[in-house]
Amino acid sequence: MTPQVIIGILIPLAGTSLGSAMVFFLKDSISKNIQRILTGFAAGVMVAASFWSLLQPALESAESMGKLSFIPAAAGFLIGIGFLLVLDMVTPHMHMNKEGEGPKSGLKRTTKLILAVTLHNIPEGMAVGVVYANIIAGNSLISTAGAMALAIGIAIQNFPEGAIVSMPLRGEGMSKGKTFLYGVLSGAVEPVAAIITVLAFSLVSASLPYMLAFAAGAMLYVVVEELIPEMSEGEHSNLGTIAFSFGFVLMMILDVALG
Repeated sequence: MTPQVIIGILIPLAGTSLGSAMVFFLKDSISKNIQRILTGFAAGVMVAASFWSLLQPALESAESMGKLSFIPAAAGFLIGIGFLLVLDMVTPHMHMNKEGEGPKSGLKRTTKLILAVTLHNIPEGMAVGVVYANIIAGNSLISTAGAMALAIGIAIQNFPEGAIVSMPLRGEGMSKGKTFLYGVLSGAVEPVAAIITVLAFSLVSASLPYMLAFAAGAMLYVVVEELIPEMSEGEHSNLGTIAFSFGFVLMMILDVALG
């Protein structure tokens, strides 16, 4: 892999790390309204990225199939949804910003929170991996600037995720250094997932539309299952909706302007 690809794969982790570092500058907890805003913004970025950076290229890459060009995108999308559904069911975790949810297990609440965010980061890493795999293979479907736009967009939405992990852990009495480390580790799965995706694509290059749609389906599963319910619950839920709109528009601008 070229240095440019390595940098692109690591950019989302940088976003998570910067968000986790907020534990050194903010109070020991984040208000519910701020959590709704951060979650809504992240959801907006992920929805826009799922369409413009993943589903649209998936459909375009299968244009040679004519009226059946929807098949790879539809199949990959549903498989991505199913993959995250299975992970969600077998991994003991809790929903972000909530207490006592998720499958019963002997794990601590803090461990479940870290597992939840780590689970969410897997499809994001896959999304970055598949677009850079396309570039490595020399395909013109996704430009280098477009891949960078996706990596930057995911890094931006990873910033609040890093804070959502580190701040609650700090609120439970954990040291700032430890909470920062756990926040960074929750995002470390992204470059790993990206590298695995690049390697898988190198073995079966014809799978591009399926892999693009797979990543889109996995990302949208996280949005619908976790982020939208959390940004909408309780009073002042419109804050999450407004933040969603800004996140969506920002990612759309990044993808269209740099794509």
